[in-house]
Amino acid sequence: MKIFYKTAATATGGRSGTSSLNDGSFSVQMVRPDSDEKGVNPEQLFALGYAACFDSAMDLAANQLKIDSAGSKTSVEVGIGQRAEGGYGLDLDITAHLPGIARDDAQRLVEATHQLCPYSNATRGNIDVRLHIETEGN
Repeated sequence: MKIFYKTAATATGGRSGTSSLNDGSFSVQMVRPDSDEKGVNPEQLFALGYAACFDSAMDLAANQLKIDSAGSKTSVEVGIGQRAEGGYGLDLDITAHLPGIARDDAQRLVEATHQLCPYSNATRGNIDVRLHIETEGN
């Protein structure tokens, strides 16, 4: 694989500490999901990253498929839970909001996006991912 970009982050204190990009451009206070403290948790950061990545891949796929995706957006819901075989795992729902796109085109677009997106490729086969499509009037 040819690497186009690389970044690094460091966490101190896990879910009750600080996570920072090594270049100093971003730092965040981490908190447990059940905490009343101010901060974010890893699942929230994963949802942010996946949503941005999928949405960007959707623009690329729309261009390739010649589908006008103006006004589209992506929402990602991340859950964490105990796996039957032990340990913890993630569970994802990805919703592509595609106003004004015919249902068949929206389906083709989301399926193509799921094949392009680096997050989708990284999680395929080891995380339950459900794809959803919302269109207006379709």
